[in-house]
Amino acid sequence: MNIVQIVFSPTGGTQKVADTLTEQLGTTVRHIDLSDAGVDFSSVQLEKDDIAVIAVPSFGGRVPALASGRLSAVHGNQARCVLVCVYGNRAYEDTLTELNDVAVSCGFQTVAAVAAIAEHSIAHQYAAGRPDDQDRKTLHDFAEKIAKKLEDTSRNVSAFEIPGNHPYKKAGSGGLIPKADSNCTNCGLCAEHCPAQAISKENPRNTDSSKCISCMRCVAQCPQSARKVSSVMVSAVALALKKSFSARKEPELYL
Repeated sequence: MNIVQIVFSPTGGTQKVADTLTEQLGTTVRHIDLSDAGVDFSSVQLEKDDIAVIAVPSFGGRVPALASGRLSAVHGNQARCVLVCVYGNRAYEDTLTELNDVAVSCGFQTVAAVAAIAEHSIAHQYAAGRPDDQDRKTLHDFAEKIAKKLEDTSRNVSAFEIPGNHPYKKAGSGGLIPKADSNCTNCGLCAEHCPAQAISKENPRNTDSSKCISCMRCVAQCPQSARKVSSVMVSAVALALKKSFSARKEPELYL
């Protein structure tokens, strides 16, 4: 079967989960990067026989607004889809149900959904190294079940419940804004790949805080490790979240 990945993965964790599912489902023929600010997403068309793997991280229990807006422009054309939300071991809250609402509104039919865990993009000590071997086995096994469901034409592809609330929880405002330190060489890689175009291409040391979505892509991609979030703020965040993150959470599967 032809697989189309539609992914928003600023630091790579969500992409790892999407790849793990995809490799068990079929051959990926297309990859649509929702973090690419240069793409005209309204021109993206899927075929009815395609299977889409739509994957986003959970930002404070919601779909990142940037990803939601770009996905909503895609033409699903009744293609079937698997929804994936990835979170850093705290909670994903309304992310999956919001993602499903967006997907259905632009013409997809949801056949399955999964909430998986990846290393936290800010407090890296939480869910470190995930998805790990145990996660990959769980996701591989789930992908096999999805494939069987797709082959069974007698089943109603949307006959299952996705957790979440309507209305959704209120989206968080503000966040941790990475800044360049003295190791910055002005190479411009961060500005080139910033999903929100929040970093000046003329002066990459400048970040527009009103545009920054705290996705941490610039931190992950900087070859000089020159972009950082205040260590004091990171420590404060880690301490505040310690209780929620202490116990290992496992992928939640919906079919």
